[in-house]
Amino acid sequence: MEVEMKIRSLMMDPVTNMPIVVLKDLQGNAVLPIWVGIYEANAIALEIEKVQTPRPMTHDLLRSVLLGLDVHVQKVVVNDLKDDTFYALIWVESRGEVMAIDSRPSDALALALRVDCPIFVEEEVLKSSKVSSAVSERSSTEQLRNWLEGLSDDDLGRYKM
Repeated sequence: MEVEMKIRSLMMDPVTNMPIVVLKDLQGNAVLPIWVGIYEANAIALEIEKVQTPRPMTHDLLRSVLLGLDVHVQKVVVNDLKDDTFYALIWVESRGEVMAIDSRPSDALALALRVDCPIFVEEEVLKSSKVSSAVSERSSTEQLRNWLEGLSDDDLGRYKM
Protein backbone atom coordinates (compact mmCIF):
# COMPACT_ATOMS: atom_id res chain seq x y z
CA MET A 1 0.00 0.00 0.00
CA GLU A 2 1.20 3.50 -0.81
CA VAL A 3 1.25 6.34 1.71
CA GLU A 4 0.95 9.87 0.35
CA MET A 5 3.74 12.14 1.55
CA LYS A 6 4.83 15.76 1.17
CA ILE A 7 8.29 17.24 1.22
CA ARG A 8 8.36 18.69 4.70
CA SER A 9 11.91 19.94 4.94
CA LEU A 10 15.29 20.07 3.29
CA MET A 11 18.13 20.12 5.79
CA MET A 12 21.76 19.22 6.29
CA ASP A 13 22.80 16.11 8.18
CA PRO A 14 25.00 17.47 10.98
CA VAL A 15 27.04 14.25 11.01
CA THR A 16 27.78 13.70 7.30
CA ASN A 17 27.12 17.25 6.07
CA MET A 18 24.92 15.75 3.34
CA PRO A 19 21.48 17.11 2.42
CA ILE A 20 18.41 15.27 3.65
CA VAL A 21 14.96 15.52 2.11
CA VAL A 22 12.42 14.90 4.85
CA LEU A 23 9.12 13.43 3.69
CA LYS A 24 6.14 13.43 6.04
CA ASP A 25 2.80 11.72 5.52
CA LEU A 26 -0.36 13.82 5.28
CA GLN A 27 -1.57 12.71 8.72
CA GLY A 28 1.77 13.60 10.31
CA ASN A 29 2.43 10.10 11.63
CA ALA A 30 5.38 9.00 9.49
CA VAL A 31 8.62 10.75 8.62
CA LEU A 32 11.07 9.46 6.03
CA PRO A 33 14.51 11.06 5.70
CA ILE A 34 16.22 10.49 2.36
CA TRP A 35 19.87 11.50 2.00
CA VAL A 36 20.55 13.05 -1.43
CA GLY A 37 23.45 14.60 -3.27
CA ILE A 38 24.16 18.32 -3.10
CA TYR A 39 23.18 18.92 -6.74
CA GLU A 40 19.92 17.05 -6.35
CA ALA A 41 19.16 18.97 -3.15
CA ASN A 42 19.83 22.19 -5.04
CA ALA A 43 17.37 21.18 -7.78
CA ILE A 44 14.72 20.50 -5.14
CA ALA A 45 15.46 23.71 -3.23
CA LEU A 46 15.26 25.84 -6.39
CA GLU A 47 11.75 24.57 -7.09
CA ILE A 48 10.59 24.83 -3.47
CA GLU A 49 11.69 28.45 -3.39
CA LYS A 50 10.40 29.08 -6.95
CA VAL A 51 13.78 30.45 -8.06
CA GLN A 52 13.90 31.19 -11.77
CA THR A 53 17.18 30.27 -13.44
CA PRO A 54 18.40 31.98 -16.63
CA ARG A 55 18.42 28.65 -18.49
CA PRO A 56 16.40 25.47 -17.87
CA MET A 57 17.80 23.09 -15.30
CA THR A 58 17.74 19.35 -16.04
CA HIS A 59 14.41 18.72 -14.28
CA ASP A 60 12.86 21.77 -15.99
CA LEU A 61 14.01 20.33 -19.32
CA LEU A 62 12.48 16.96 -18.45
CA ARG A 63 9.18 18.63 -17.53
CA SER A 64 9.19 20.52 -20.85
CA VAL A 65 9.92 17.36 -22.84
CA LEU A 66 7.15 15.43 -21.09
CA LEU A 67 4.65 18.25 -21.63
CA GLY A 68 5.73 18.64 -25.27
CA LEU A 69 5.14 14.94 -25.86
CA ASP A 70 1.76 15.13 -24.10
CA VAL A 71 2.92 12.81 -21.31
CA HIS A 72 1.19 13.28 -17.96
CA VAL A 73 3.08 12.46 -14.76
CA GLN A 74 0.54 10.76 -12.51
CA LYS A 75 2.66 10.28 -9.40
CA VAL A 76 6.08 9.39 -8.05
CA VAL A 77 6.57 6.49 -5.66
CA VAL A 78 9.53 5.71 -3.44
CA ASN A 79 9.05 2.00 -3.89
CA ASP A 80 12.06 0.16 -2.49
CA LEU A 81 14.94 0.28 -0.02
CA LYS A 82 17.91 -2.03 -0.54
CA ASP A 83 21.24 -1.77 1.29
CA ASP A 84 20.40 1.76 2.53
CA THR A 85 19.62 2.90 -1.03
CA PHE A 86 16.13 4.14 -1.90
CA TYR A 87 14.51 3.47 -5.27
CA ALA A 88 11.66 5.32 -6.95
CA LEU A 89 9.29 5.08 -9.89
CA ILE A 90 7.80 7.89 -11.93
CA TRP A 91 4.34 6.85 -13.15
CA VAL A 92 3.42 8.48 -16.46
CA GLU A 93 0.49 8.23 -18.86
CA SER A 94 0.68 8.80 -22.60
CA ARG A 95 -2.12 8.14 -25.09
CA GLY A 96 -3.96 5.97 -22.60
CA GLU A 97 -0.92 3.85 -21.75
CA VAL A 98 0.49 3.95 -18.22
CA MET A 99 4.11 3.10 -17.56
CA ALA A 100 6.58 3.24 -14.69
CA ILE A 101 10.02 4.78 -15.17
CA ASP A 102 12.87 3.82 -12.81
CA SER A 103 14.36 6.86 -11.08
CA ARG A 104 16.50 7.99 -8.20
CA PRO A 105 14.20 9.37 -5.49
CA SER A 106 15.88 12.77 -5.64
CA ASP A 107 15.14 13.11 -9.38
CA ALA A 108 11.58 11.84 -8.93
CA LEU A 109 10.99 14.36 -6.13
CA ALA A 110 12.47 17.24 -8.12
CA LEU A 111 10.21 16.35 -11.06
CA ALA A 112 7.15 15.90 -8.83
CA LEU A 113 7.58 19.43 -7.53
CA ARG A 114 7.82 20.79 -11.08
CA VAL A 115 4.75 18.98 -12.42
CA ASP A 116 2.77 19.22 -9.16
CA CYS A 117 2.01 15.52 -8.87
CA PRO A 118 1.54 13.51 -5.68
CA ILE A 119 4.43 11.81 -3.89
CA PHE A 120 3.94 8.37 -2.37
CA VAL A 121 6.08 5.95 -0.36
CA GLU A 122 5.37 2.23 -0.20
CA GLU A 123 4.37 1.22 3.31
CA GLU A 124 7.03 -1.52 3.28
CA VAL A 125 9.70 1.12 2.63
CA LEU A 126 8.55 3.07 5.68
CA LYS A 127 8.68 -0.10 7.77
CA SER A 128 12.07 -1.17 6.36
CA SER A 129 13.51 2.28 6.98
CA LYS A 130 12.54 2.11 10.65
CA VAL A 131 13.82 -1.44 10.96
CA SER A 132 17.11 -0.62 9.29
CA SER A 133 17.63 2.40 11.53
CA ALA A 134 16.96 0.30 14.64
CA VAL A 135 19.61 -2.25 13.72
CA SER A 136 22.07 0.23 12.32
CA GLU A 137 25.59 -0.07 13.66
CA ARG A 138 26.17 3.62 13.09
CA SER A 139 24.70 5.14 16.24
CA SER A 140 24.94 8.69 14.87
CA THR A 141 22.70 7.76 11.94
CA GLU A 142 20.28 5.97 14.27
CA GLN A 143 20.17 8.97 16.60
CA LEU A 144 19.56 11.33 13.68
CA ARG A 145 16.70 9.20 12.34
CA ASN A 146 15.12 8.96 15.81
CA TRP A 147 15.47 12.70 16.21
CA LEU A 148 13.90 13.33 12.78
CA GLU A 149 10.97 11.03 13.52
CA GLY A 150 10.29 12.91 16.75
CA LEU A 151 10.18 16.37 15.18
CA SER A 152 6.88 18.23 15.14
CA ASP A 153 5.72 20.58 12.39
CA ASP A 154 6.87 23.55 14.46
CA ASP A 155 10.32 21.99 14.94
CA LEU A 156 10.84 21.48 11.23
CA GLY A 157 10.11 25.02 10.14
CA ARG A 158 9.88 25.58 6.41
CA TYR A 159 12.44 23.98 4.08
CA LYS A 160 15.67 24.93 5.83
CA MET A 161 19.03 24.14 4.31
